[in-house]
Amino acid sequence: MSLLVFDRAVCQNFEEACRREWLETNSRGGFASSTICGANTRRYHGLLVAALPAPQARCVLLSKLEETVIAGGQRFELSTNFYPGVTHPQGYRSLVEFRLDPFPVFTFHAGGVTLEKRIHMVQAENTVVVDYQLLEGPACVLELRPLIAFRGYHDLTHANGALNPALNESGGAFSIQPYDGLPRVFFTHNARSLTREGEWYFNFEYTLEHERGLDFREDLFCPCSLAFDLTAAENASIIASTEVQARRDRPAPPADIFARAADQFCVRRDSIHTIIAGYPWFTDWGRDTMIALPGLTLATGRFDTAREILLAFAGMVNQGMLPNRFPDTGTAPEYNTVDGTLWFFEAVRQYLELTGDTEFLRVTGMSGKLNEIIQAHIGGTRFGIHMDSGGLITAGDPATNLTWMDARVNGIPVTPRHGKAVEIQALWYNALRVTASLNADAELTALAAKTGQSFNALFWNEAAGCLFDVENDPSIRPNQVIALSLGYCAIPADRARRILAVVERELLTPFGLRTLAPSDPRYRGRYQGPPEQRDAAYHQGTVWPWLLGPFITADRRFNRDRAATLLEPLRQFALARGTGQLPEIFDGDSPHEPRGCFAQAWSMGEFLRLTAGISPRL
Repeated sequence: MSLLVFDRAVCQNFEEACRREWLETNSRGGFASSTICGANTRRYHGLLVAALPAPQARCVLLSKLEETVIAGGQRFELSTNFYPGVTHPQGYRSLVEFRLDPFPVFTFHAGGVTLEKRIHMVQAENTVVVDYQLLEGPACVLELRPLIAFRGYHDLTHANGALNPALNESGGAFSIQPYDGLPRVFFTHNARSLTREGEWYFNFEYTLEHERGLDFREDLFCPCSLAFDLTAAENASIIASTEVQARRDRPAPPADIFARAADQFCVRRDSIHTIIAGYPWFTDWGRDTMIALPGLTLATGRFDTAREILLAFAGMVNQGMLPNRFPDTGTAPEYNTVDGTLWFFEAVRQYLELTGDTEFLRVTGMSGKLNEIIQAHIGGTRFGIHMDSGGLITAGDPATNLTWMDARVNGIPVTPRHGKAVEIQALWYNALRVTASLNADAELTALAAKTGQSFNALFWNEAAGCLFDVENDPSIRPNQVIALSLGYCAIPADRARRILAVVERELLTPFGLRTLAPSDPRYRGRYQGPPEQRDAAYHQGTVWPWLLGPFITADRRFNRDRAATLLEPLRQFALARGTGQLPEIFDGDSPHEPRGCFAQAWSMGEFLRLTAGISPRL
């Protein structure tokens, strides 16, 4: 049984088909992706987006295959592209079905023949396999024209004289290396003939990049065309790879569509496991990894993966901080967050609670590592992060963004949250309690009690019936629900219920929590336009699905369990518009259009954690 199916009504509705993006990954940060109708709407779409080295420095090598069926003496185009003022060709009109089975499968009917296209990536290789099978009708000819980009995935290609069009051809294979510094790509095929072309195709338009206020036109190069005899007994196949001897088989993904989605985020960087924050443009981020880890690994039974990730990040602690970002260029990781390190304690706590893996503490030295982080925060570390006399954490200055609300416009923080931010105190209190419990440390227990008292005294806003977002800042934001959802909570139950009522009234939407109440004059209800406009809205009203995690967890703890009801809109979105994934964000205003990355780790992670019923013990 297929994991997900879209019928003719969706596939031939061009607007709907363009809004649904499929994703296939290779466990190294590389991927293949496009819309279900085959029209690339992002610069990041491509059949072979390679991770060099994994999972960084991604490059779009093979953009797509232009496909033509020749049947009964007529040509039928199966491809779909955007060009200036026109959609050409319009192969989506022949697309009768798309499904995940468990890989992306496209069924076309044209010229009296029905054929099926399957795409999958080989695990641990930058290799994509595309197979075509004739399902019904007489024998026909399939023509494929590879269109190559060979560029960084944030960039665009334009016709140029520097491209080397030379093909190395041998039997059922050829290879090309258009530019020095990028890998040679090897194509293996069973075509009956290859014709050298060496032509540029001009002015492909990527509509989503246009909407984002970015460059959106690209030229692609066609090195050759391939002709295949497609019969009931003989399929057509083409493999594109950075490997000289590419494999073609891969293990089937999990049979559950949400477990399949989780699987796509868990990758290896060199010899360690990590989590890709989002497709198509994020790499691995420390904060996102710690928030997403329980749902992506523990809720799906991947305990060994969770253990490896936690140990890998523990091994990268520096001055009491976890790395937050691993740049695309492969340069040194960045230590620039106050919350990512503190989320590490909650991830460790959930791992221990669900696995009972006491060896994890005894053999690996994890207890000592947690205590090392605590002491660094008490004494002070980068960016002025330190504990004050009341046991609270202060961090940063007006020029820094150290919490997850980190957007900047012209170098200036859009949402200044330096000093004492509400979720940082909650995470710090939780970290103290976790470490004190694991080490039976009476001094840390006493310090946690002091921190909890200071937290309640400083952050309770009686007039609003909720918590200040930053010391003396009455903005109604979702960060306060994090304080109610961690393993150890310092907020009394009566206050917690009042907080939840405010958050539900002001911030809750079907797809997550707004980042600012609509009544606030700074509220931005649409995340669209050029980068400066979008960054100004990123945490000023935009809805984040992952925030349903803390909200529902707190609601379970202090009110009642409404998880199934509150998660249903996200579940329905993933099974339709999301093509098996959940996006990074939605607009704050109805109808809450999805924005940002179309597949985001912490969105899916928190959905899976809640679905599995993983919450702190009451």
